[in-house]
Amino acid sequence: MEKRMAAATASASYRLLNQKNHTSKRFLDHRRLVTNSSEVHRSSSSSRGFMHHCGTAPLKNFLARFPWDLQKSSLIHIQNLPGIQHRTFGSATSTIIQRNPLFSTINHDDIIYFENKLGMKNVIQDEEELQTANTDWMHKYKGSSKLMLLPENTDQLSQILKYCNSRCLAVVPQGGNTGLVGGSVPVFDEVIINTRRMNNIISFDEVSGVLVCEAGCILENLMSFLDKQGFIMPLDLGAKGSCQIGGNVSTNAGGLRLVRYGSLHGTVLGLEVVLANGNVIDMLGTLRKDNTGYDLKHLFIGSEGSLGIITKVSILTPPKLSSVNIAFLACQDYISCQKLLFQAKRRLGEILSAFEFLDAQAMNLVLHHLDSVRNPLPSSIYNFYVLIETTGSNESDDKEKVEGFLVDAMESGLVSDGAIAQDLNQASSFWQIREGIPEALQKAGAVYKYDLSIPVEKMYDLVEEMRIRLGGKANVVGYGHLGDGNLHLNVSAPQYDDAILGEIEPFVYEWTSKQRGSISAEHGLGLMKAEKIYYSKSTATVELMASMKKMLDPNGILNPYKVIPQSLLS
Repeated sequence: MEKRMAAATASASYRLLNQKNHTSKRFLDHRRLVTNSSEVHRSSSSSRGFMHHCGTAPLKNFLARFPWDLQKSSLIHIQNLPGIQHRTFGSATSTIIQRNPLFSTINHDDIIYFENKLGMKNVIQDEEELQTANTDWMHKYKGSSKLMLLPENTDQLSQILKYCNSRCLAVVPQGGNTGLVGGSVPVFDEVIINTRRMNNIISFDEVSGVLVCEAGCILENLMSFLDKQGFIMPLDLGAKGSCQIGGNVSTNAGGLRLVRYGSLHGTVLGLEVVLANGNVIDMLGTLRKDNTGYDLKHLFIGSEGSLGIITKVSILTPPKLSSVNIAFLACQDYISCQKLLFQAKRRLGEILSAFEFLDAQAMNLVLHHLDSVRNPLPSSIYNFYVLIETTGSNESDDKEKVEGFLVDAMESGLVSDGAIAQDLNQASSFWQIREGIPEALQKAGAVYKYDLSIPVEKMYDLVEEMRIRLGGKANVVGYGHLGDGNLHLNVSAPQYDDAILGEIEPFVYEWTSKQRGSISAEHGLGLMKAEKIYYSKSTATVELMASMKKMLDPNGILNPYKVIPQSLLS
């Protein structure tokens, strides 16, 4: 049955083939854009059962180059050293982090207090549940907290922080725990404050498109709610099925739509935040314009819970548009990808909503490790792939724009091959390739992940230089948000190896710094890169950050050991 359905899907798909007898006229005569395009959207990365229309590409050459056990599972990347310190493999020279001796430890009286305030069901001491909360998504960082609290509203969270501050109990705010830099799990025995019970939608204004909700709302649930109202979230991530909006804002998550809708600094209109001493700061405005004094919400967007815990969010949501087109294209070299982006911005203009790229190594990993994924362009393995999405309100005008853009791209040689989604299944299958890369990397073994902002013309130079440095020791993979200059550099190996890490770091940070890039484009600094902040920020800037931290959290209880170098806070 599945084979018949897949074959039917294949026959419906339109392919762009760069053949000698393929003329612009034939392309225009046979061109079909997405049918029922108002329903095309990306499905959750956790969803399964998509039907795909092409076979798997050959993997012989790839597997021959990397003959290790690609099924080997990832290893936990932080080791507990008894007593007072952690060794982290986040740098070439392993960093020893000392537990702050001023922090208290949980006792029986603390448990009684929290049970009285929250109820027993919201005070978690179960070892199995704590093990999950102590470990990050990549199984790379692991804390040893003995307590997780689940506040149900702002007042409860305020009481928790007021008490913890008075007792000098360190805390770590946690949402969906989908972070990649160790920012959402304890380093030692910090109390975990998880916001998943604070998941109410407070209001939605259909005229302005302003949504107000609690921090624990799962991103995909918000997307589903807005879809019924005829709106969309300005933010879209592969982890949308698990991540929470409070965590998204706390890390200033970028995602797949930033090229169209900008960052959360532009779309978040207001916040409610609880400070370390329990004070509730109401900045939950819903106005597009408000120049009365300092716009303090921006301090907390991207601060990773180190200055306060976000409890409510007011965000501007765009209307859902009816015309959606998705193309999956192949390019022979990176310069063609750059030129294609240049042309897309000018030819597609305001309807361009996503421009993603991945290299052949990323494509091979996805095809090898994710059973449900098929190659839309099975005739060959190309060096680069680009996924382009457009979203507009006029189907005929959008069709004309996309059609003209693709014809010119084929005729000029920028695109070697391509496929255009014809229905919801195909659109989802294209996106599953791009969104499935992190999962495929995780299944391949150990992975060193770097989230970098680099000038577009220089982005792939780093990938190529890293391959030269590592030789055959590891598989270097490059993909990311080409539309906004965000490279996800991943180094995949059979297991974590200090020798490999020594080749990667500090080279990757030094290289990025020389390009005046950022060592954290959208994932945050967390524990992994707190000590590396100077590669992207000046000493004076970091010292000012530290002074703000000391002012808002003088006892240092909020997400300690993260974001700011410890030497500035001790």
